[in-house]
Amino acid sequence: METDACSIEPIVKTEGPALVSRSSRPGGTIVDVNGIRIGGREIVIMAGPCAVENEEQLSQSARSVRAGGASLLRGGAFKPRTSPYSFQGLGREGLEMLARARNETGMSVVTEVMDTRQVETVARYADMLQIGSRNMQNFPLLKEAGMSSKPILLKRGMMATIDEYLNAAEYILSQGNTQVVLCERGIRTFETSTRYTLDLNAIPILKQRTHLPVIVDPSHGTGIRSIVAPMAKASIAAGADGLLVEVHNRPDSALCDGSQSLFPEEFSKLMEDLRKIAHAVDRTIHVL
Repeated sequence: METDACSIEPIVKTEGPALVSRSSRPGGTIVDVNGIRIGGREIVIMAGPCAVENEEQLSQSARSVRAGGASLLRGGAFKPRTSPYSFQGLGREGLEMLARARNETGMSVVTEVMDTRQVETVARYADMLQIGSRNMQNFPLLKEAGMSSKPILLKRGMMATIDEYLNAAEYILSQGNTQVVLCERGIRTFETSTRYTLDLNAIPILKQRTHLPVIVDPSHGTGIRSIVAPMAKASIAAGADGLLVEVHNRPDSALCDGSQSLFPEEFSKLMEDLRKIAHAVDRTIHVL
C-alpha cells in the first residue's frame, strides 16, 4: 500500500542536526536589536498599542511605555483580523508613524509583517519584524523573512505544538537569519474563561530544546487586562527573556484589543514588580 509522504513528514528533534537545536549552539543565541541584547541576563520589555491608530495615540502610548521602562516599541501597521470588516491597520502610513515615534523616544520598533510582498517595505521602517500567530506556518513568508537581515520575532501559532513551532523557526534559520526570538502567546484549548491558554510550560521546554531566546505575550495569551500583569510576572519567574505587552493611552476607545491593553499607569506598576522578580531570579530589566 502506498504511503502519503506528506503524512509522515519528520519533526525537528533536539538530538538531530537542526539549526534550532540547543545542541547546535549550547551557549545560546543573543539577538541584537540596535544594541538591545535579547537572550542574555537582561530581560527586555517590548510594549505599545496593538495597532497604530493615529499620531496622537501612538505618540502618547510610546512616551508612556518609554517612561515606564520598555526598551522596544510595539505597534501594528498591518493587522490580521478575523473579520474582513474589522480595522486592518494603517499600512505604510502606520509604518511612518512608528518611525517618527522611534525618533521621538529613541526606542527601536517591532511591528508585524503579514505578506511576502511587505517584507522589504516593513524592513525599511522597523528594527525587528514580527511574524504573527496566524502566519507561523506561512512558509513563503518565513523564508522571505529569513532572507532579511532584520531580527525576527516569531509568535507561536494558536494551535501549534512545540515541534511545529520549532520547525517554523527552522524555516527562518535555514535561509541564513539566526536572529530569531520565539514568542509564546497562548494556545487554543477547551478552556473558555480566557481568550487563549497561556502555555508557560513552553518557556522551560523551549529553553531546553533550542538556543533561541524566548519571550511571552501575556496580553494575547489571556485577553483580559486584569490578569495580564500576574501572567507577565509568572513568565519572568519561569525564565522568559522578555515580554511583549499591549499598552494603550486610552484602552477603552482602542480600535483593536482594548480589553487586554494596559493603561499607562498599570504598565508602570507592572514594571516596578517585574524589577523585583527579575532580581529574585538573578536577572535585571534592560534599561535604555
